[in-house]
Amino acid sequence: MKSILIGAVGSTKAALQAMIEVGFPISMVFSLDEAVATNVSGYYPIHEIAEKNNISYIKFKRINDESHVKKIKELSPEYIFVIGLSQLVKKEIIDAAKIGVVGLHPTPLPKMRGRAANVWQVLLGVHETKCSMFFIDDGIDSGDILGQEGYTIEDTDYAEDVYQKIEDATYRLSKRVFQQITNGTLNPVKQNENEATYLLKRSPEDGLIDWNQPIKKIHTLMRAVSKPFPGAYGMYDGNHKVIIWRADMLENKKYIGMNGQIAEITDSYFDVVCCDGLLRITDFDNVDGVKMFVGHKLR
Repeated sequence: MKSILIGAVGSTKAALQAMIEVGFPISMVFSLDEAVATNVSGYYPIHEIAEKNNISYIKFKRINDESHVKKIKELSPEYIFVIGLSQLVKKEIIDAAKIGVVGLHPTPLPKMRGRAANVWQVLLGVHETKCSMFFIDDGIDSGDILGQEGYTIEDTDYAEDVYQKIEDATYRLSKRVFQQITNGTLNPVKQNENEATYLLKRSPEDGLIDWNQPIKKIHTLMRAVSKPFPGAYGMYDGNHKVIIWRADMLENKKYIGMNGQIAEITDSYFDVVCCDGLLRITDFDNVDGVKMFVGHKLR
């Protein structure tokens, strides 16, 4: 049996490590080139793991380039695993797999198919959830499920914590699925279309903070889109972007002001008035490097 792994992030790394540990046959690894990975959240150079383990690999910028499609067809694999890749894979690649193309989604399919699943789960307050490994078909995350693995999102988790939990769950799930493929016990299950829900795309502009929202809702947005995502942000004096990576929610017994108004500035944090508390900003990027003053506002 021959297989190909295509991907670019931590979950791809977890799948590759699982493949190596269970002795799953890997004919080729396609790893996203660092040169085009600047805007890829959670990028990981999986070709480094392939090289250390004497596994053939190709670095790609666009997986659908003719040279890559040709190589995949030549390898004629039973399975192609596309894990942690934002590029859509063309039908020629999907058709090249004799048995099927396998994808991974960080939700309990058929629930929450679609885009920005990590972010949406935090925003929606999801706690108990699952990763799903499934056959890719013509739909949106709609193919038969090969397996699922649970993980828990805490109210204190930031995006990077959720990423790590997804990576760990992917590793556990991958080991189980690869072993089932090897010993012939894999049992794909059709998804129930009546239970399907869909997550729509998000853009960096969706990280703009509405300081009139309750403090918990603002803090949840900050956690959801923190590193490795573009981050939640406010506009200081309406013109200067301040990206907020981490913050603490405090009770406000001291300051009277407008929502979004800066109440205190120190060398290690600054406090912002919210309608039902005080938000202490402990990690941030002052994009324009402007000097901030108490009493000025973030909008």
